[in-house]
Amino acid sequence: MRRMLPLLEETDFPAVKRAGLRTVQVNLGYRCNQSCLHCHVNAGPNRKEQMTRDTAETVLRFLTGSPADTLDITGGAPELNPWFRHLVEGARKAGRHVIDRCNLTILEEPDQTDLAAFLAGHRVEIIASLPCYLEENVDAQRGSGVFRASLKGLRRLNDLGYGKPGSGLALNLVYNPVGPTLPPAQCGLETDYARELDVRYGIVFNRLYSLANMPIARFGSTLVSKGGFRDYMNLLHQAHRKENLGDVMCRTLISIDYQGYVYDCDFNQMLGLNVNGAGRPVHLGDLDARSLEGRVVRVADHCYGCTAGQGSSCGGALN
Repeated sequence: MRRMLPLLEETDFPAVKRAGLRTVQVNLGYRCNQSCLHCHVNAGPNRKEQMTRDTAETVLRFLTGSPADTLDITGGAPELNPWFRHLVEGARKAGRHVIDRCNLTILEEPDQTDLAAFLAGHRVEIIASLPCYLEENVDAQRGSGVFRASLKGLRRLNDLGYGKPGSGLALNLVYNPVGPTLPPAQCGLETDYARELDVRYGIVFNRLYSLANMPIARFGSTLVSKGGFRDYMNLLHQAHRKENLGDVMCRTLISIDYQGYVYDCDFNQMLGLNVNGAGRPVHLGDLDARSLEGRVVRVADHCYGCTAGQGSSCGGALN
């Protein structure tokens, strides 16, 4: 896998300053039951990295002592970490909203048959990757059989009330383009997804989030190997819209890796760009949440992926 940072360090991306902290996003490790082409963390079944209980406890102490109201849990497949449920329970007990970034197929793993009920019981918001409503497109990006397993997971969630009006159980889907293009308008795509998933499969959901593919890790390396990296970067640069800068996720979010180190976003985490610039990496146990506001975010050329076109963040399009 090619190291992407040397291709991205030189940039003219505008300066970004932090606002108040609202979301603590934590990566529980890179182990996953899938190996998706677009995955920016290079997750897969053979990855061994995972967060320990001590680090999970550090996350909970920081969260409960900070102004953040949301714990956003990701991976890999975060549910494979043995302390995933402990984190969910601790955050909910502290009155925080919890998001699980779920790949859907994990719900069908033999040792996870009670996972959907656990998530529903703790009122966890689910943000689930489903890059298309067509089987051939999903399997091309995420692997053979993934689409059908994803449908089973979605039906399991719908049966528990997820995605249904009045249930209070939020089920949001995520779209990523299959190739080196910008995603279409989120609003229109959401309408298409809602119609097609309902008519074809009887599945309902709340929102669709449309995300651009980041030119890092597995996707970036593929672009380089196919000679398309520069063209994709030119596309992101040309589609940059300065009005998106005020809403990029790094202004109100911090990203924590499985060892407890702090980054401005999940993408910077994968590139090794810690919040302290050239200085010593900052561990969450040493971070004062109040010191974040007003701090300059570390940027590189991949940041154009968040401001191109309609914009892109952990919560989908920015406008």
